Amino acid sequence: MNAIQSTLSTALAGNPCVVGFTIALTSALLLSADPLFIRFAEVASADATFLFGLFTALSMSGLLQFTDKRGVVGAVKASGWPLLITALLMVGSASSMVFSVLHTSIANSTLIRGATPAMAAVISWLVLGEVAKRSTWLAMAGVMLGIAIVVSGSLANGQSGHWQGDLVALVSVLCLGLMFTLMRKYQQISRLANVGLGGLFIALLMLPFADPASYSLETWLIMAAMGLFSAPLGRVLSLVATRYITAAEVSLSMMLTTVLSPLWAYLVFAERPSLNSLLGGALIISTMLIYTLSQLRSHK
Repeated sequence: MNAIQSTLSTALAGNPCVVGFTIALTSALLLSADPLFIRFAEVASADATFLFGLFTALSMSGLLQFTDKRGVVGAVKASGWPLLITALLMVGSASSMVFSVLHTSIANSTLIRGATPAMAAVISWLVLGEVAKRSTWLAMAGVMLGIAIVVSGSLANGQSGHWQGDLVALVSVLCLGLMFTLMRKYQQISRLANVGLGGLFIALLMLPFADPASYSLETWLIMAAMGLFSAPLGRVLSLVATRYITAAEVSLSMMLTTVLSPLWAYLVFAERPSLNSLLGGALIISTMLIYTLSQLRSHK
């Protein structure tokens, strides 16, 4: 991971903003596949969350040991107490994401988590004193209105299970916004250590509610692909991006997931978004696209 970051930094040293957005967009591409892995595993929420945490802890601890001269223990010590907080926030974000994907449509879950930029901007304003531009506040207003339209579809159609999944997706938004902000404030936190420790906490917390002996080989392989590669790498890249751009900008760049995840769900599971999801999603995506382009122009 350090080698990847070093290569990108060297190639694009003249424009840190471009480096940050490039890393964040790559993260979004990887994370857009998360709901597919979770659905394919065909296990309960606790089991899927346990497997995600287990494989994430294994992959990140191994990668950290081989890429950081400080080793796992040294990186954890150097990161200090903020690492504990951000790792716990990852627990809340990841577990909420899994529950949401299994209890509402992939489109709804993904689109609601598109509110992360709004949450990150507000928290950064409160914690870091980063003054949000007028364009950021306008973008947040558009995103929140879009989310309201998405959620209203579940309520109007009497989909109680979907409503619960929608609500939990908002919990994931809160955790992500806090985590992005703290990672920007405390630059000494190892990004690999954060994701790895978060995975360990997830596995330990979910183990009493999981039933590993009942998993099929297919389930193990599917969740291994997610937990060992796409999910942890995507999360690490999103955190690395906070070294170059603001927490809100990282979240905004990752809006690519709101386009790709529902598309994968439609192509793979023939899951058609509701009219409210399409309308709200169109508002969210168009708002974020306009905002992101404006940010790129302003940093030239």
